[in-house]
Amino acid sequence: MSPLSPSQITPHRGRRVDLPGRYGPIAALRARAPEVTGHPAPIALLVPGYTGSKEDFAPLLDPITEAGMHAIAIDLPGQYESGGPDDEAAYLPGPLGGLIAELVGKLSAEGNPVILLGHSFGGLVVRGAILAGAPVVGLTLLGSGPCELPDGTRRQILDLGEPAMRELGIEATQRLREQLDRLVPAELAPVPALAAFLRERFVRSLPASLLGMAHGLRTEPDQVSVLARALHTAGIPCLVTCGEGDDAWSVPTQRDMADRLDADFAVIPSARHSPNVENPEALLATLLPTWRSWLAA
Repeated sequence: MSPLSPSQITPHRGRRVDLPGRYGPIAALRARAPEVTGHPAPIALLVPGYTGSKEDFAPLLDPITEAGMHAIAIDLPGQYESGGPDDEAAYLPGPLGGLIAELVGKLSAEGNPVILLGHSFGGLVVRGAILAGAPVVGLTLLGSGPCELPDGTRRQILDLGEPAMRELGIEATQRLREQLDRLVPAELAPVPALAAFLRERFVRSLPASLLGMAHGLRTEPDQVSVLARALHTAGIPCLVTCGEGDDAWSVPTQRDMADRLDADFAVIPSARHSPNVENPEALLATLLPTWRSWLAA
């Protein structure tokens, strides 16, 4: 990744705020669109994946506000700057989905329609939010899948990480991650400033959250049919989108999930598992027209 590539350290106009949550303040970046009198601006609520944070959406914040929507990107409980409980079970997709549903209810209380986006593990969480009755006007699943993470490199890293976390602690686990990162091609390695940020947010995350989310990624059942019924009943449109080189859940797997959800499906070129930082321009070219059509309807 070159120093000019979009990333989690991309400059933006988002302001660091705290939002109310059942476990204490939820850390967020909030970028506001100009208000139009009598027309509350829509809100795009952006939920990150495993080991992620609100900064994963940094390249999207300003373009979303320029399109007339507020953008709110959060740290899930236990991630980076959000606190959380010591109970690993609190970090499974279902409980976290209930928390997100509560947050959506508060954000929409003044008439602002909310569009919900979840990336990777965050997609499982926002699915849980819909099943918990989150009052949204649209759902976007980005680089997420129908159930537990399939066999592959990412699943193997989870299997290696759990005993390291439990036996050696979070600092040792981070050193293991850094050793694995050295195996990636040089052109994909983060620049030093980004590498420092990624290290900081990992070691500041709560071990219980990392362990609980990892357990969810290895055990989450297929709930696509249940989600499809919930979306249909509530009249909520859905978009499934992913990078053309996604190495978590495969592109065919996500396409099949979209078919089962009766959702739109889009593949983002020149991106792998995180189009939000790998090709945000192409991702926005899919998100913004889709979101506008939902809001117009």
